Amino acid sequence: MTDLNGAVAALLSARKGEGRPAALPEGSVPQSWEEAYAIQDEVARRLGPVKGWKVGAVTPEAEPFRGAIHAETIFEGETTLTATTFIGPGFNVIGVEAELCYRFARDLPPRETPYTEEEVAAAIGSVHAAIEAVDTRYRDWNGTDRLSQVADQMNHGVLVVGEGRPDWAAIDPPNLPVTLRIDGEPAAEGIGGNSAGHPMRMLVWMANVGAHSLGGLRAGTLVTTGSTTGTIFVEPGCRVEAHFPDVGTAVLQLV
Repeated sequence: MTDLNGAVAALLSARKGEGRPAALPEGSVPQSWEEAYAIQDEVARRLGPVKGWKVGAVTPEAEPFRGAIHAETIFEGETTLTATTFIGPGFNVIGVEAELCYRFARDLPPRETPYTEEEVAAAIGSVHAAIEAVDTRYRDWNGTDRLSQVADQMNHGVLVVGEGRPDWAAIDPPNLPVTLRIDGEPAAEGIGGNSAGHPMRMLVWMANVGAHSLGGLRAGTLVTTGSTTGTIFVEPGCRVEAHFPDVGTAVLQLV
């Protein structure tokens, strides 16, 4: 039987600056998505209130995957972070991504009857430009198996939520241009770009499956719906801007 508590302890120790493991301890490596999510959820409970989620999918038809995000790593508006001192040992790596992030205005608690797309849509309050900075608690980026990465908050670092609009349904995400700038220069740009396709499918999945183990989606919850630009690795001392026309811009300054 997998030692889930051993995995939780190792990940929390890394977050406290007590050393980054090359991998989870022997006997603690999750053997299924259920075990990986159980580890992720317990780490999230220990870190404080869950105020957001990241969700994505490999293709528009694939089963989505998710990561819980606690309040300490969510920032609103133009944000400046000191990369070497942020949360415990600081960033290990900094991979920035431009994403669309949705804020829910109504609770969607767990229930037996699945929520319809119309019900989920009615609960959304706004859409925002966002930057997720991905990171890892392990020694090396992508140095561990996929399920261990799921256990480690799906490689979440921080989420910066920028400008947005309440009439979120007026935008067409698969055809929405996006530009990710580093120090004012385009590092990635395109149209759409999310491997999961339209975000609505993932938001419905979050309401019906993804968020159940931690109490469902609550009013104020943020759900960021996957990279539209791929991951661009950066170093401290740069300014990152994610711009979506007709939605807005998110800004992260790393010092």
